[in-house]
Amino acid sequence: MSDFRLKVFRSVAKNLSFTKASQELFVSQPAITKHIQELEAAYQDRQGSRISLTESGNLLLEHCERILEDYKRLEYEMHLLHNEYTGGLKLGASTTIAQYVLPPLLASFIGKFPQVSLSLLNGNSREIEAALQEHRIDLGFVEGVFRLPNIRYTTFLEDELVAVVRTGSKLAVGEEITPDELFHLPLVLRERGSGTLDVFERALQQHNIKLSSLQVLMYLGSTESIKLFLEHTDCLGIVSVRSITRELYSGQLRVVEIKGMPMLRDFSFAQPQGQESGLAQVFMQFAMHNNHKL
Repeated sequence: MSDFRLKVFRSVAKNLSFTKASQELFVSQPAITKHIQELEAAYQDRQGSRISLTESGNLLLEHCERILEDYKRLEYEMHLLHNEYTGGLKLGASTTIAQYVLPPLLASFIGKFPQVSLSLLNGNSREIEAALQEHRIDLGFVEGVFRLPNIRYTTFLEDELVAVVRTGSKLAVGEEITPDELFHLPLVLRERGSGTLDVFERALQQHNIKLSSLQVLMYLGSTESIKLFLEHTDCLGIVSVRSITRELYSGQLRVVEIKGMPMLRDFSFAQPQGQESGLAQVFMQFAMHNNHKL
């Protein structure tokens, strides 16, 4: 129902590229150019061949975001009158949540609401928050301890980080170590910007330990990479306990307790402040209702 020219303008403004906008919206580049020229003619604003936002372009983008959000809410509420849910919902989730928590929830949601089209962006928590602020997603799922003031966070699940080594590792570690013993152990950790590293670093601070003082062999971009790294290296990894169920059951990995250093965290919904309706809210309610299965 919404004016497609607004979607075209927003995509061009965000990407600063007609080609990328064409790929994102699945329309031809000449069609993208035509829509932009119509808007330029309507508002009597022309920058030339260079793609950049003028003062009026920035104003149009600001209103464009609000108008498209209102169209989306209108479509949702009209279908709600007939007890129907339809439309598109763009989700974004941190790596751990996307890999180990969401898949069964997504499958159940699609089964219950087949007319809703879902997409999922995967990244670390900081990348998901950025995507939310840039309106590339409608609802985010993040982990960690840092919070941005213009985003509303709602806890939906609890998680625990644990230290693990491969079974048969040559490291001199038993079932339990003290925080001070971390100084002498090689580590493999998630990358900067990940919620996992945020929580680990915060736990270290409670014992006056700086991350920079530890022996970090590698920072890796996913938990799966850490698990594979551990298979071939004698070091200690820090991962979500949810991510190693199979490896613990098969005996590939074992947990090493760090005495007196719990690493608990929340998995949270992240949404723009003030957004309280639409399909994002439907998905949140569905997730909260089914989180006992996760």
